Amino acid sequence: MAVFDNEENNRTQYTKRTLECLMDTVDLAFHRIHVIDNASCKATKQVLKDFEPYITVHTNGQNLGTARAVNIGWKHRQPGEHAIKMDNDVVIHSKGWVEEMEEAIMLDPKIGIVGLKRRDCWEKPNHDNPHYKSTLELLGGVNHKWIPIEKVNHVMGTCQMYNSDLLDKIGYLYQPRLYGFDDIISAIRCHIAGFYSCFLPHIDIDHIDTGGDEYTTQKQDMVQEQLTQYYLIRKQYLNGQRDIYTKANYKK
Repeated sequence: MAVFDNEENNRTQYTKRTLECLMDTVDLAFHRIHVIDNASCKATKQVLKDFEPYITVHTNGQNLGTARAVNIGWKHRQPGEHAIKMDNDVVIHSKGWVEEMEEAIMLDPKIGIVGLKRRDCWEKPNHDNPHYKSTLELLGGVNHKWIPIEKVNHVMGTCQMYNSDLLDKIGYLYQPRLYGFDDIISAIRCHIAGFYSCFLPHIDIDHIDTGGDEYTTQKQDMVQEQLTQYYLIRKQYLNGQRDIYTKANYKK
């Protein structure tokens, strides 16, 4: 989980609630939590210190952006180990969600990215736009419980698990700037590598960032500024000009 909190964006409260949620819903006997601090404010540093018996904190001297920060945590991934990318403004309302993600990949190893679905996501089975039209399926059957999945073109990056086999093929996250497009670029690379993306739509989550502030506007503006660059990058991946494998320290 990458964290960039300062006095202006007032996100310390979100980081605290997200970590409290993880303490309640993740079995720390089997899973590890790495938090990458992108030069956050003193209040967030204190929150992270309070949770340090249960999490590993990596501190950066500057804001490296989401992708490069998460890559620092992913460097500690063990062989055969799936990895989660999670935002610091989400609350998950049920235990065992990590295990359900793992089960989905176990039942269908062609799942490259499996995520938890925010209520504001546009994907649905009857969407008029093919890009957002999804497909509902069930995994499981004989001697195994059914797990519903929703196949989509890309999974919003709020909470995503990446299949270990996919990561062996694509390496690490990449985004053009400090914010935006790392999730949709990952979905493109996932597809090219021969995998697909899906949600576990039955797991209830809340995006707790209320938005509507200057920080939200800055992120939206940054996304708009990068659209032309994103379409070029997408084209390069699809026509083979750009390798889908990304090194951990990739800066281009």
